[in-house]
Amino acid sequence: MKLMVIGHTVEDHVYINGKDIIKPGGIFYTAIGLKNFIDKEDTVLLNTFVQKENYDLFAGVYDELGKDNLKFVERIPKVYLTLHDFKERGETYESISQNLDIEIKNLNNSDGILINMITGFDITLNQLKEIRQEYKGLIFMDVHTLSRGLDENLKRNFRPIPIVDEWISSVDILQANVNELKTISDKTDEKDAAEEILRRGVKIFILTKGEIGARVFTLNNNEIISIFKSSIKIGNKNMIGCGDIFGAVFFYTYIKTRDLYKSLEFANTAAGYTASYEDINAFNGLKNDVFTRYN
Repeated sequence: MKLMVIGHTVEDHVYINGKDIIKPGGIFYTAIGLKNFIDKEDTVLLNTFVQKENYDLFAGVYDELGKDNLKFVERIPKVYLTLHDFKERGETYESISQNLDIEIKNLNNSDGILINMITGFDITLNQLKEIRQEYKGLIFMDVHTLSRGLDENLKRNFRPIPIVDEWISSVDILQANVNELKTISDKTDEKDAAEEILRRGVKIFILTKGEIGARVFTLNNNEIISIFKSSIKIGNKNMIGCGDIFGAVFFYTYIKTRDLYKSLEFANTAAGYTASYEDINAFNGLKNDVFTRYN
């Protein structure tokens, strides 16, 4: 199987115990999740921008996936993250990359396309429409920072997504968290909001709910159905990348199996283990950790 992944790479700056910790960020977590979960015969085509000066942050993962679709640019975004226990993290950017270059003509060589809107500027709406027009397979999109505007200080605050109908009607599987959902729909009931999204053309809507768990919505014979999984509480050592890992494992498993329940179960478990990993090297055991839980 060949999976195409699209999204910006960023350099994360996380303030922990008064220290500025520099970490790989952005599409890196999608990439490291797939690298450590896919079968040996599978391929990930990673479309992203990278920077020579800090490439060593990402090299251990990106080099193994292959550099064919990487483009070196002068600067990638730096994101300053403020983490909170009971509310959405704060994000301030030092710079914003231009939208990524996507070779439209080669898309149908892939079994699935995963788009993670890391900065919200990863691709334009016109690029997404071109992808949808050309590509015949499943397109997954994580709303991510598309849900946040950009003020004069490069701070990212939630706001209604402009022309949201055109964005979501171009994808098959849409992922959002509870706060991001409010930027897609003004309905206060999550089931009503999910149904609105599905009526717009999305086949599967995933709502991640942090420590509570995740719910998947779809239509069956024009009736909305949903599946819920409580979060897997293994540890609470890491608050970054859990949603990215969730989406990567869900999409990969769904392409392989077309089984919604199994895809949700594996993704939910992978996100739980991600929260327990203190070190990047711990991701090497992700597949074994997930499969051991169900064998």
